[in-house]
Amino acid sequence: MTGSSLCIQLINPNTSLGMTEVMAATARKVASPGTEILAVCPEEGAPSIEGHFDEAIATLGVLQQVKAGREASVDGHIIACFGDPGLLAARELARAPVVGIAEAAMHMATLVATRFSIVTTLPRTLVIARHLLHQYGFERHCAALHAIDLPVLSLDDGSGMAQQKVREQCIKAKQNDGSGAIVLGCGGMADLAQELTLELGIPVIDGVSAAVRLIESLHALRLTTSKFGDLDYPLPKPLSGRFADLNN
Repeated sequence: MTGSSLCIQLINPNTSLGMTEVMAATARKVASPGTEILAVCPEEGAPSIEGHFDEAIATLGVLQQVKAGREASVDGHIIACFGDPGLLAARELARAPVVGIAEAAMHMATLVATRFSIVTTLPRTLVIARHLLHQYGFERHCAALHAIDLPVLSLDDGSGMAQQKVREQCIKAKQNDGSGAIVLGCGGMADLAQELTLELGIPVIDGVSAAVRLIESLHALRLTTSKFGDLDYPLPKPLSGRFADLNN
């Protein structure tokens, strides 16, 4: 680690270097002075995460990165995919706090509005978002979910089409949902939140930024993941094959 006062590991669970850098740049803009953002992604796995199958593949890469971050003594880990893949398993493995960007954005939205809408990528991922709303207890706070009907990697293709569709869906959500805030449902949308907040006149929340500030807050309060109960470290047992590098 460098001489920074705080180091946060930002884990992009997919293998896209371009998307990793977009999220890292956003994280660095909102981080406090002295906070280092260590942005990483797995060398192998799925190029984008757009379903349960992709999430299952991505989880191994997330855990490998969490272990590497733990060994480097980072002060927190962000899982930068809106499905929050492997979140609870990562909390078992980590010493420092682990925050998922969907969880972070939803929490932040409830602090600034009584109802929020979600704008995400493909329609099939709406089901995953609904599962998370239920899991985190926010289903009553979410007015509606919208999809731009374009794949995740369209946010990184340079055409600007996906970004325009995000803008259109956010305007639609404000006009039709009665929501006081909008949550962007993909890490690749992270760089759009501030501009859309200004244009729409309501909070548009990106989970990457929210996760950075939440980890900084937990660190300031000297709070980390409880190791009493189900989030205790994994039971020691010999892991074999490609899982062997996760042995404690």
